[in-house]
Amino acid sequence: MKHLIPLSLCLFLLISCETETTRADLPTEAIRTLAESFNGDVGIFVKDLETGKEFEFRADDVFPTASMIKIPIMVGVFDKIEKGELKYQMKLEYGPESEYEYSGDIISNLESGTEVTLSLLVHLMMSVSNNTGSLWNQYLAGTGTEINSLMEELGFEHTRVNSRTDGRSEAFQMYGWGQTTPREIATLVEKIYKGEIINKHASEQMFRVMSRNHWDGEALSQIDPVINVASKNGAVSASRSEVLLVNGPSGDYLFSVITKNQEDRSWDYDNEAWVMIRELSSILYRHFEPHSEWEPNADLRKYHE
Repeated sequence: MKHLIPLSLCLFLLISCETETTRADLPTEAIRTLAESFNGDVGIFVKDLETGKEFEFRADDVFPTASMIKIPIMVGVFDKIEKGELKYQMKLEYGPESEYEYSGDIISNLESGTEVTLSLLVHLMMSVSNNTGSLWNQYLAGTGTEINSLMEELGFEHTRVNSRTDGRSEAFQMYGWGQTTPREIATLVEKIYKGEIINKHASEQMFRVMSRNHWDGEALSQIDPVINVASKNGAVSASRSEVLLVNGPSGDYLFSVITKNQEDRSWDYDNEAWVMIRELSSILYRHFEPHSEWEPNADLRKYHE
């Protein structure tokens, strides 16, 4: 007797095979072409979290983090919370103190003596990248010295805080506030997602915080906004960067991109590095979500310049 396979099962198998084939190979040539045409140094790391497939382009070179260093700072704060040395909802009094004073942002404009909760400082550091809040968190986490020791314990060889950290003056001159590699910063985010940094519950809270990013004009702008994305950006004149973990409907993926020594040091919407980051994000979104009908805003710049 012949056994007939239901039509619904046939369609399921067909779609599953198509998805598996689509995800089997990353769009390496398109990414490589994008990287090689950039006027400056660029490092890229991509990982399909469903298949384990990876793409790397100078992924182990050391680059400036700019504000991406705030991810290790956040890890340092949560390490203190889990050890009972800090409380997430504790009230702090704004000084300001020399250890964390940074002019020209929301926190630095507070009156001396204003109460601020640690949870708010963490969210401001990660979502709007507030620098005074970030330096304050760095101080609370035991300064860059303790954060760097923690990164070493976690197996990150190159991810370090340089600013206001003893013994890091030479690295600060070369890389600024912090340094990392595209692979390491992406791996740190992946481990947070998997519950492997500090402990499961600390990782979950950090991932929640990272899923609320105010700076959504570059890589995030090319991803359907209904999809959860944990991310952090960084920018100084000669370096732009972003790391994202995308919880896509067809499966999760992760990527980081960092530049240095770039020729275009403008702060315009069309800065070459920001254009490249958007294009990279678009390539990856279209690869991993080939059936998506969503399209990015064609007039995106009106919200970002």
